[in-house]
Amino acid sequence: MSHHIKQLQVLSPPTPSFPSSRPPSFLSLSLCLQEAMRRTVPALLFFAFASLFLFAFFSLHLSRTTQLIQHFPISIDNINYAIFHDDNHHPQLPATHRALHVSSIINNHSAISTVSILFPAWELLLVVSPDTPISADDTYVCLFQNNDNSTVRFSKKLPFSNRTTLTCPMPESVKHLRPFYQPVLAGSSEKDARAPGPGSPEPIRWNFLVYESFSTEKDVVVFVKGLNHRQGVNRPPSDFKCVFGDSDKNSVKTAVTSSTQEVFRCRHPNLTELEDTFYYNEQQQLERRRQDVTKLKISLEIVDGHVVVPSVAYYTRPSSRTRLTTKQTTSSKPDPDHDVCACTMVYNVAKFLREWVIYHSKIGVDYFILYDNDSDDNLESVVLGLQQEGYNITTLFWVWPKTQEAGFSHSAIYAKHLCKWVLYTDVDEFVFAPYSWAHSAQPSKRMIKSLLPKHGNRKNNNKNVAVGQVSMKCNDFGPSNRKTHPAEGVTQGYTCRRRFEQRHKSMVLLDAVDYSLLNMIHHFEMKKGYRSRKLSIEEGVVNHYKYQAWPEFRTKFRRRVSAYVVDWTQALNPKSKDRTPGLGFEPVEPKGWADMFCEVRDERLKMLTQRWFGSPTSNNGGYRMLWQT
Repeated sequence: MSHHIKQLQVLSPPTPSFPSSRPPSFLSLSLCLQEAMRRTVPALLFFAFASLFLFAFFSLHLSRTTQLIQHFPISIDNINYAIFHDDNHHPQLPATHRALHVSSIINNHSAISTVSILFPAWELLLVVSPDTPISADDTYVCLFQNNDNSTVRFSKKLPFSNRTTLTCPMPESVKHLRPFYQPVLAGSSEKDARAPGPGSPEPIRWNFLVYESFSTEKDVVVFVKGLNHRQGVNRPPSDFKCVFGDSDKNSVKTAVTSSTQEVFRCRHPNLTELEDTFYYNEQQQLERRRQDVTKLKISLEIVDGHVVVPSVAYYTRPSSRTRLTTKQTTSSKPDPDHDVCACTMVYNVAKFLREWVIYHSKIGVDYFILYDNDSDDNLESVVLGLQQEGYNITTLFWVWPKTQEAGFSHSAIYAKHLCKWVLYTDVDEFVFAPYSWAHSAQPSKRMIKSLLPKHGNRKNNNKNVAVGQVSMKCNDFGPSNRKTHPAEGVTQGYTCRRRFEQRHKSMVLLDAVDYSLLNMIHHFEMKKGYRSRKLSIEEGVVNHYKYQAWPEFRTKFRRRVSAYVVDWTQALNPKSKDRTPGLGFEPVEPKGWADMFCEVRDERLKMLTQRWFGSPTSNNGGYRMLWQT
């Protein structure tokens, strides 16, 4: 500041001096005034232009910051977060702390108790407290701070905390407001609901959040966004503590034993200590002990700075009961129920699901686990229909954006008592063994198991270890001149592919998965004593019907599910293998799309599935496939 003052002082015109013997004449005063103006005007102009430049610079900076808010960058170095209370509890924090409180609106009798999370594309997820009466038969709105509102869509219940979720879009009129507050969830016909205002909580940002947890017999696995930002670069476990409870006074902390990607493992808390903390009389303690599970808020604390990550996850006390399985061994550890399962993450795949499930079931997949990323098509009815036909299939609601790796890590512990091996593919991917299956008259339950290592594959030689993962390369098929989705299925409609394989998918022995649960979407890190085996292209391959008819393919612009893959609408990392050659950053159909990616005509699986599942029709020698309804 002193430097600028000095500049102004130098630029200021000198005070005119006059001989003391006589007063200055009019001409002298005029000449002095002209000289002063000559020196002052450039300085004033310079000052004015500098002010305009600085104003424009800061305006542009604020404008860019506003535009980038949809990516929700959060600097955890400058913001301290409090652990959140459920329902109407608001922890008292020092004035130096900036906390995002999760609760219903205070003194708003029409509001429904919720927690709001701001998702990408300005979508709000509302998590309703479990004891709150709410009915899908009623209609609700999200009421915002400027009295604008948006329609609420009922979603599904979070499977491990049994909390109802709803979504609503943020209106355009609210996006520019700062701060914007958590909306009030109210009945559409209610007249006395008051809009949120100063003192109301802000929504949690989706990219700095504890969103799920799972208790094993030995520890607790916590899923957290915003701590390990870069793939392959993980902060040490000692940087964190697991926090069980509602506040600093009513919580217990345990050590973090693993920190990889979005997956953190913690020691179980001392349950006696928790009970003594939360339940103050003997009757309450006895009542709690009679319950099979205990629900407590769980979060992660960044030790340096005592920053607690916002959380919507709950701790479940591990059950002491023995899991019921269809097979028992003489050892204390029961065998899994199924030899081979398949696991995938899905969004609006109802029209594809029957073909994928029926095909893989017939070749030996015993059980299917779908992580549903908030589908809003008729997925549930298709799953119900398959279940009624005798297929073993279950759906887990997994609403969290860009968490495919974490979802698969979750499945590796969730399915450990259910499945021995798990096939990780998408619903547009089909396992195929060209050499051994091509001439089979009928599918067999032994087929997929023939790709796995034989029982007792560990050799005595110390240089050889057991196979814990089988990897298969992918053939990527193009649109094959199709303009719409083939009603007879993807195996029938898409028959032209790229020449060279791009990626691979895997079948994983869950007992061989590393303690960290580290995975690169479709293959896992193996623990010591296990290795991966890659099949040749003739032994086993995955037909990936990747580049489909444009109306189907363009839906991939919605959002990539991987945590470390850039969304296609972002002009970043244009040479990534995840991106499609010749495609820009907007869902605009490239010229000649229907004929792209057609280098090799490959009808082997088409002919095989016709033989296995097709019934000839009278229409031009066509087939009606088993999965067609």
